Amino acid sequence: MSERIAKFIARSGVCSRRAAEELIMQKRVTVNGETVLSPAFNVDGSEKILIDGEKLPTIEQTRLWIYYKPVGLITSHKDASRPTVFDNLPSNMPRVISVGRLDLNSEGLLLLTNDGELSRMLELPQNGWSRRYKVKVHGIISQQKIDSVSNGVTIEGVNYGPVKITIDSTQGTNTWLTITLTEGKNREIRRLMQYIGLDVARLIRLSYGPFQLGSLKKGEVKEVPHKVLKEQLGGKFEL
Repeated sequence: MSERIAKFIARSGVCSRRAAEELIMQKRVTVNGETVLSPAFNVDGSEKILIDGEKLPTIEQTRLWIYYKPVGLITSHKDASRPTVFDNLPSNMPRVISVGRLDLNSEGLLLLTNDGELSRMLELPQNGWSRRYKVKVHGIISQQKIDSVSNGVTIEGVNYGPVKITIDSTQGTNTWLTITLTEGKNREIRRLMQYIGLDVARLIRLSYGPFQLGSLKKGEVKEVPHKVLKEQLGGKFEL
């Protein structure tokens, strides 16, 4: 069965489908010696497919890992000046890509997969999967402030959807919140908190859809059993 070459490349775990499309437009992908000019080009896997002259990895069974990302690592494969998530994974891990990102100063659950197509699917907002965070903020908090962003708000031209915010504990001007959202736009929680006059002191992602951080410690990683992965994805993704 044939499929678009960008999807085929993504399933090999080299990169996401979007990144594969960019490689194709940069004329860095060849099939049987011919440069591919369109991401719509179809392949069936029997071809000799090269990126920058290098053969694609063999497509393996789709796998997913839960990683506790510590503060101080960036979610990028290459950065000459700062340590990355991928530099700090166990040596027995295969090549993986992340499902979304956590910024430098955030910690907690980061999903990793060897399948770029799965990564793309899990990131889609229409799946409606919530992300839950434990957030320590500094400042004067009130229910009125929380309500001002709970139903969605526009900040500097960016529309943020509804979020669920609950107050867990308060000591002086320090408060722990649980924040649940479904979009997960870039630095969304930090921008929402800044909008209502609060500084984020610590941000920990606890869950992404049905996948939980649980008792993992910083820097630890565990694989989601294939059976569990199949159960959780249902008919959304073909494993």
